[in-house]
Amino acid sequence: MARPIVAIVGRPNVGKSTLFNRILGWRKAIVDPQSGLTRDRLYGVAEWSGREFTVVDTAGLDLDNAQDESRAAIEAQTKVAIDQAHVIVLLLDVRQGLTAVDREIAILLRRSGRKVLVAANKADSPSERGFAHEMLELGFDSPHLISAQHGIGIGDFLDEVLEMLPPAEEEAPGDAKADRLAIMGRPNVGKSSLLNALLGDERALVSDVPGTTRDPVDTELIFDNIPVVLVDTAGIRRKSAARDRLERYSLMRGINAMERADVVLLVLDASTGVMAQDQHVAGYALEAGKGLVIVVNKIDLVEPALRRAQYWREELLKDFKFAPFAPVVAVSAKTREGIRTLMPAALDVVGQRRVKIPPNELNRLLREALDEHPPPSFKGKRLKVGFATQAGTEAPTIVLFVNDVGLLHFSYRRYLEKKIRDRFGLMGNPIRLVLRSESGKRAGAKPGDGKRGAAKGGGEKPGRSGPPRAAKIAPPTKRAAAAPKK
Repeated sequence: MARPIVAIVGRPNVGKSTLFNRILGWRKAIVDPQSGLTRDRLYGVAEWSGREFTVVDTAGLDLDNAQDESRAAIEAQTKVAIDQAHVIVLLLDVRQGLTAVDREIAILLRRSGRKVLVAANKADSPSERGFAHEMLELGFDSPHLISAQHGIGIGDFLDEVLEMLPPAEEEAPGDAKADRLAIMGRPNVGKSSLLNALLGDERALVSDVPGTTRDPVDTELIFDNIPVVLVDTAGIRRKSAARDRLERYSLMRGINAMERADVVLLVLDASTGVMAQDQHVAGYALEAGKGLVIVVNKIDLVEPALRRAQYWREELLKDFKFAPFAPVVAVSAKTREGIRTLMPAALDVVGQRRVKIPPNELNRLLREALDEHPPPSFKGKRLKVGFATQAGTEAPTIVLFVNDVGLLHFSYRRYLEKKIRDRFGLMGNPIRLVLRSESGKRAGAKPGDGKRGAAKGGGEKPGRSGPPRAAKIAPPTKRAAAAPKK
């Protein structure tokens, strides 16, 4: 089931990244970060009231630099956000009031006819809301007064976001749905050439100029009587390297394609090795619960001894230590070497996503794991697992009913994941462990967490690598949404 996309749009310095991190804080509180995973904080999967959605932190729109960037380019990038997102959050600064840039963006959004939710940020106290009345001039509904830094008003804001999202789509039956494979990676690593090699013809435009592919392209084929859809996406590059501002939204296009896919084929360039962006794309796929296959392309450009898949499996372990379960395939889209091994590997990962684990075997395995290596105690308490079951989602998800959702250390979580993987396989797919207490609450959803965390403020600073620390980003809760005391 594809998650709906919520895009945060606004001029620079209104707090888009802070709001982005605040929204993701709800999910980060229930999923421990995996070591070795670095991410550009442009994309994340958030959850509120049981509904998951994708959040995209877009680049700031700045009309003041008209000499360097034309109005047409700015309108184009805003249009991309409009086209890809189901709900657009127009973020404003309630302290500064409306600016000419805010009004220009509002005009573009209003003409689009899309769903727009206005949020007035930095409303930390009643004394800092002096320009709230100006926001009504934009012609939208009354804005939500929020403080992304302190969590004020975030609960009611997210409730409104959920109301504006489209209804959840029903999953097609497994035997009637084509397996979807999204081809993703940096620009010029040979994604379109790989697509052509898999199809056996020249359907995709291939060029030496990076960034030739702008929009995801769906192509259907039949492989061993199995319907498959291949999605060729635009290359994902670093923000600092995107001279064409429109290319910054190639990531959003790729994310939209990835959300509709079962497995991501991450294409690397054998001649250049692993770049940080390759790790980022892998992180996006795993965070979204998608299967992952690492495809090392252009092996015709390296020495014969370096063309073996086994060599790359060992070589990539240090760069993708957060995804040791992902299969590695070495190919050359130009010479067709290794191409025949790619589709079977990808479809095997799709099949592993649909493995149903018998509850009695799962619980027997967990009991053995707990007896073999008991969980560490914390303040005199020790984790106890009463029962475990597999959730009804396609991404492998295990629900653990425990005595205290706060007692599962991230290292012990990895230990349990490894035990499950050793017994049941699930190759190429991330395993989600969701904890529920006896009352049925998810891990990280304790009452008052948002209020305690709000006092520390914050959110992740733009440009920082790695996942944010949970203590700095409190989950948005209804309690945090209450107005501050005078």
